[in-house]
Amino acid sequence: MRLSFPIWCEMLVLKRLFDIGVSLLLLVLCSWLFILVAVIIRLDSKGPAFFVQVRVGQQGRTFPMLKFRTMYNGAEHKWQPPSKEEALAYKFQEQGDVRVTRVGRILRRTSLDELPQLWNVLRGQMSLVGPRPEIPAMVAIYPDYGHSRHRMRPGITGLAQVMGRGDLTLAQSLEWDLKYCETWTIGLDFKIIWQTLKGVWLRRGAY
Repeated sequence: MRLSFPIWCEMLVLKRLFDIGVSLLLLVLCSWLFILVAVIIRLDSKGPAFFVQVRVGQQGRTFPMLKFRTMYNGAEHKWQPPSKEEALAYKFQEQGDVRVTRVGRILRRTSLDELPQLWNVLRGQMSLVGPRPEIPAMVAIYPDYGHSRHRMRPGITGLAQVMGRGDLTLAQSLEWDLKYCETWTIGLDFKIIWQTLKGVWLRRGAY
């Protein structure tokens, strides 16, 4: 059942208030963990503890997304986007990526590398739940229908993440992202958060 526009707007306000409250609380409670992880990253390999990358957000607007660095410094420049012909079959992560550091593998498997995005959530650039934001080079090769995912604020986790994460192709990820945008409710967000916690515990689809 589709929500009426006034109710949909009210729910978006509740979603934003929830994002602010949870992100602020976690940033305070996890401040010691930020320091610990940052120190371990610096000791493990050369380069900054944090990785900042331009991503495409709501309505196609770009913003700097934060992560803990999981690759060797500068390794992201060695990546090339697939062609438009190969795009829909492309998988975002692969096992045994030699660009990932020893500590980076642990951070990815536990999803701790995503924690700094709580700052993006607090600033309103992201939500706790929504389609994952992508880099402009990937968005440029989306099929036309794929841009509909940008109607929602991007999230730290989302429906595509709990349905397969790194094991999904681009086509599968877009399918789940669009389903989320079309069927979104506060209840769906809570289900995704719960499934995300289970997925992190079981370490599914993170390489």
